[in-house]
Amino acid sequence: MRWRAVVLPLAVVCLSPGVFVRAQKVLPVSPQDLAAIWDTEHVSPALPPLMDHDDVERRLKGVAEVDPNRYIFERIGESVEHRTVNMVSTGTGPFRVMLWSQMHGDEPTATAALFDLFAYLQHHKTDPVVQRILHALTLYVIPMLNPDGAERFQRRNAQGIDINRDALRLQTPEGEALKAVRDRFKPRIGFNLHNETWTTSVGDPPKPASISLLAVAYDKERSENAGRKLAKKICAVVRDSLEPFASGQIGKYDEEFETRAFGDNITLWGTPVVLIETGGFPSSEPDPLLVRMNFVALVSALDALATGTVDKADVSRYESLPKNESKEFYVLVKNATVVSGAGVPPFTADIGINVRRSVKTVGGRRTLEMQSTINDLGDLRTNGGLRVIDATGLIAAPLWDSSLKEEQSVDLPDWTHTPSARVIAPMQSGEIVLLRPNGESSRPASHYVVQTLLKY
Repeated sequence: MRWRAVVLPLAVVCLSPGVFVRAQKVLPVSPQDLAAIWDTEHVSPALPPLMDHDDVERRLKGVAEVDPNRYIFERIGESVEHRTVNMVSTGTGPFRVMLWSQMHGDEPTATAALFDLFAYLQHHKTDPVVQRILHALTLYVIPMLNPDGAERFQRRNAQGIDINRDALRLQTPEGEALKAVRDRFKPRIGFNLHNETWTTSVGDPPKPASISLLAVAYDKERSENAGRKLAKKICAVVRDSLEPFASGQIGKYDEEFETRAFGDNITLWGTPVVLIETGGFPSSEPDPLLVRMNFVALVSALDALATGTVDKADVSRYESLPKNESKEFYVLVKNATVVSGAGVPPFTADIGINVRRSVKTVGGRRTLEMQSTINDLGDLRTNGGLRVIDATGLIAAPLWDSSLKEEQSVDLPDWTHTPSARVIAPMQSGEIVLLRPNGESSRPASHYVVQTLLKY
């Protein structure tokens, strides 16, 4: 590793991070301006799940190669399967910040956003915002802690251990590497960056929890010291920065102390941790929007630390966040007349469908696949959906023919005596077809028209 000596008067080191800019009045960075910059300059891929270790390592080395005096690349360890765990550090400030992502291999949104953060710092190095961040802070960034899990697009590492529950036993080499960085630099704040499931909701009626925040507790009593209060203020800054993009879609995680977890123990060891969990977003292409939100949140938080404006953040903006729940479906079909295919009479019901994303390697290329499952069936009025379809007056049937197309005239099969190979029932395929009566067909057999195909 390359080291830089920074000689500072002792009185300066002891002050808060905004010491270098307190002499002049500063305005917080505008979230809208950051979003506009991201829209035109981001380097993150459209589908973060397709990033593998080689891609992340190449990108990270590229960050350091652009300006090796400002960006220091370091291999901090290796995974069970001997993939390198890498870090880039930058900044010259006395206030140390550690950020780590993809502790769970299938949680890549913030990993992508960290490369947008690096691109922003490099492309705007003469801007006041970037100058004050890099002058007041030193950043230690680990974009992919679990490369073996990322290779498989799975939560756990190659041992089958959840790294985030290995803070005490330290049986995972990846966890050892994270703790070693924490112990070597003793950062003043840490950002633990994750993804939560798309079923996570917030509010009543439920909306998707696009971002969930937590100022991590360090004991069962959820005590509050200066560090945890700072974490709460950072969460307040993040909430305010994201409200323009996801109003009503920001929640708070349960503050219960988890004895085994890294975030809780890193906070206990003296580095207060802010947890940022990325959930779902109601869009046909949610990934870029969620990456952008992570980018805006991180730059806003770092700038607030650098300027000292974090001191004025209203802690109640964090504490008043609604607690997240699990009341969201990927698709919620409401008020359908269900012809289930099982031979039972039609009935009225809502259908809650969830999806699981997986990554497959075909011909040396990673591809993203989605598999849908009916999670619940019945009266689901207390739930929400990333996509909600009002199926009043429509027939919902299992997708009996994969060649069906929307606006095609069809005859609904009779499954009274011979059940369908697919049925509408919990834990069955979420590929269904919504049909409307065909009042204009000249063919007596074509009683319906395909209105919507839910096909993955």
